[in-house]
Amino acid sequence: MAKSGVLEDGDGDPVVAAAAKVMELKRELQKIVKAIAEGDDVNLDALDKAHRLLCALKELKIKKRSLSSKIHDSSSLTVPDEFRCPLSEELMRDPVIVATGQTYDRPFIQKWLKGGNRTCPRTQQVLSHTILTPNHLIREMISQWCKNNGIQLPDPTQYSEDDGPTEADRDRFISLLSKMSSSLSDQKESARDLRLLTKRMPSFRALFGESLDAIPQLLSPISKSKSPSDIHPDMQEDIITTLLNLSIHDNNKKLVAETPMVIPLLMDALRSGTIETRSNAAAALFTLSALDSNKALIGKSGALKPLIDLLDEGHNIAMKDVASAIFNLCILHENKARAVRDGAVKVILKKITNRVLVDELLAILAMLSNNQKAVEEMVEFEAVPCLFSIMRETACARNKENCIAILYTICFSDRTKWKEMREEDRTYGTISQLVQNGTSRAKRKASGILERLNRAVNLTHTA
Repeated sequence: MAKSGVLEDGDGDPVVAAAAKVMELKRELQKIVKAIAEGDDVNLDALDKAHRLLCALKELKIKKRSLSSKIHDSSSLTVPDEFRCPLSEELMRDPVIVATGQTYDRPFIQKWLKGGNRTCPRTQQVLSHTILTPNHLIREMISQWCKNNGIQLPDPTQYSEDDGPTEADRDRFISLLSKMSSSLSDQKESARDLRLLTKRMPSFRALFGESLDAIPQLLSPISKSKSPSDIHPDMQEDIITTLLNLSIHDNNKKLVAETPMVIPLLMDALRSGTIETRSNAAAALFTLSALDSNKALIGKSGALKPLIDLLDEGHNIAMKDVASAIFNLCILHENKARAVRDGAVKVILKKITNRVLVDELLAILAMLSNNQKAVEEMVEFEAVPCLFSIMRETACARNKENCIAILYTICFSDRTKWKEMREEDRTYGTISQLVQNGTSRAKRKASGILERLNRAVNLTHTA
């Protein structure tokens, strides 16, 4: 049971001491809960101890929150909103920037990412990478504000909760990998355990990066199969999902992608197995493609074709991951041509016409619109009326911007669509409204289209 004096320890900083004690209690509680869960009989003494630890943890959390409030709101001060982490609602100690440009306190966004999340908590946008960049400007502003108001800002390094792997973790890791070359029942059990451990414990993800043989050992049951139909579907799903979990760890991305059998096995998984397996294979390719070198490697391997085929199939559970992977890969110029060659334009337009995943797919189509063959296919598959109809019905500024960007490229590439565009603007004012109310980029594109159309009309009258 926590003692009343516990918060006064810790090098003079009571909140630091409380944070350290909370972590100590959590670790002890984890051991007891694990012993209870794995034991054959319910140990009443262990249950009592777990209850006492929970009570102590609750008491400590309440006291820690009270102390933290005093630090963060000294003399009834109101912490400026820009200094608060959107996740914790507390004064940030170590502000960092994510791929969307939003700023969070490092320990809280790390916890979010380590939980397997791949979106920005505030904007819900898919993160193109999970690299955290220190926000030195906000950090300096927070420090100055604290100094001006007589508040001591704790050292951010004292709040780290990411413990490294223990010797017990390493022993278990080695044991589980050795079972991947054993009997089928051992393989299935080991694959399941590795999936769960790499999801819950960042230390297990890191362990895979310490040995060049670890990933080949993980993949051995499916890499040695003669065909995908020989693989037990549950085991394939567990192994592919473990690869996804590993790829979330930034230090693993290069190693995972460059292990020779990984990309081919992910491509096989896109075509076969449970829909969860196929979806997680797409998610793994998306996560790995955060690195430019991996984008090139994945594109050269031919992964865009099975991704586009899976998108075409239209499984709800998989499409968002598939679209995210295609988008990330097509940031690289060479992959745009590959995507067009592999039928992306037709599939994407079909989905957009049916109002499926419009936001994500419009972004991909806009990216592809600087490819001449893609533009020709857009004209062939009646993209113009589809894009205008979306612009009329959507309230999303980003979607309008992507639509007009695509139409701008078509306007300057194919004069056969000029009449259709003029009639659209005469009837609905679709383009003119964007000139007045669109984003800065949309205004430029809309103005460019109108200038081109007006110049064509003037030339016709002059002639």
